[in-house]
Amino acid sequence: MARPIEVLDMLPEEHAELERRVRASTTSQRDCLRARIVLLRHEGLSQREVSERLGCSVACVNRWSQRFDAEGIAGLHDQTGRGRRPSIPTDTVERVITEAGQKPTGRSRWSTRSMAGEAGISQSTVSRIWRRSGLKPHRTKTFKLSNDKDFERKFWDVIGLYLDPPEKSVVLCCDEKTQCQALERTQPGLPLGRGHISTRTHDYYRHGTICLFAALSYLEGKLIYRTEQKHTHIEWLRFLKQIQREVPKGLTVHIIADNYSTHKHAKVKAWLKRHKRFHMHFTPTSSSWMNLVKRFFSDLTGDCVRAGSFASVKELTDAITAYLTGRNENPKPYRWKASGTEILEKIHRARKALAEAQG
Repeated sequence: MARPIEVLDMLPEEHAELERRVRASTTSQRDCLRARIVLLRHEGLSQREVSERLGCSVACVNRWSQRFDAEGIAGLHDQTGRGRRPSIPTDTVERVITEAGQKPTGRSRWSTRSMAGEAGISQSTVSRIWRRSGLKPHRTKTFKLSNDKDFERKFWDVIGLYLDPPEKSVVLCCDEKTQCQALERTQPGLPLGRGHISTRTHDYYRHGTICLFAALSYLEGKLIYRTEQKHTHIEWLRFLKQIQREVPKGLTVHIIADNYSTHKHAKVKAWLKRHKRFHMHFTPTSSSWMNLVKRFFSDLTGDCVRAGSFASVKELTDAITAYLTGRNENPKPYRWKASGTEILEKIHRARKALAEAQG
């Protein structure tokens, strides 16, 4: 007489969890197979029947059936301490990780090849250790912390205009994009095509520079602009007078600008004193990232200037003017969404980390 088939007993919550694992798309094939084995054994199928249905060995079915019967769902997890022993000594791995942040003799950073030669292991092993540890010695980021003693007051003054613009007023982010070079490539490049990217020569002729004055309306995204040959207080005053003409009367004008000396010239201050509707808001020193017109200058450079070839200053000026005209016809406002408190906390953490690094 054949031996009776043992049916695996399980609690309702265990059955529900195993069913969830089988249905979930995020469950690994390994865990899904183990769950199916136990569910089929719970339905009364023999080990051989489960083996044939799932395409696995009888020994596999027997192992996970016994593990579940003894430990429940916890028995379906792999036991610790199993698998192949690491072939790289632990102290070598620690060395590769700790020395990655130190400068090698005669170099500014480690590469996978130089570290492999120093540690006596392969380049791919170094790459794998760094990748697993989240280390990227080949990458750096730039930063600048403001040393302005009045940083927080100026910070909230500017951020407040973005987060809560005053009524019956216009907020203008103003700055100069200086030294815009009219560069003419020495040879025409190839256009973009299937199988190859567009090209341009690395060398060029210089035909002079211009200075772009721009005032970006925070609410509308439109720009007031003019080009000049220089960027002294005289040109800045001309720009302020242009803003005075173009902004409708009855609106208060809040101007966000940096601490450039021309913005604080005595003649500029005298003009502002006579025109009461103008209010200056200066960003903290070394904090030009707070002025949103800088974001626009980045778009202008990428979309219009960098890849262009201009045979004269006039060609460059015409190209910039055409770009700005199109921008005003279809304005794109930039919105400040970052929390001021979170930004300050990040700056405080950066200052603390910098102080600790400097000892």
